[in-house]
Amino acid sequence: MSNARDIIIRPIITEKTMKMMDSDNKITFEVARGTNKTQVRQAIEEIFNVKVEKVNILNCRPKDKRVGKYVGKTSAIRKAIVKLPEGQDINLFKD
Repeated sequence: MSNARDIIIRPIITEKTMKMMDSDNKITFEVARGTNKTQVRQAIEEIFNVKVEKVNILNCRPKDKRVGKYVGKTSAIRKAIVKLPEGQDINLFKD
């Protein structure tokens, strides 16, 4: 995976991640499977022109979902929590 845009799929915006953005300067992204911390760090630095302090990666298992008698699963995703140093910021929302 040579392209940085292929590694970073999308930002994950929930109440929990918004609190992490405000208090700890951490931003959560969904990343492609098979990527490692170094690739995620380089992709974030290339796309957003910021310095990355730390990267944590976790694999989220699929959850069972049910609608009536039909049972299915959500897709499994890989998340990266990126910590930025003080003074650095990624603006995900246009002001």
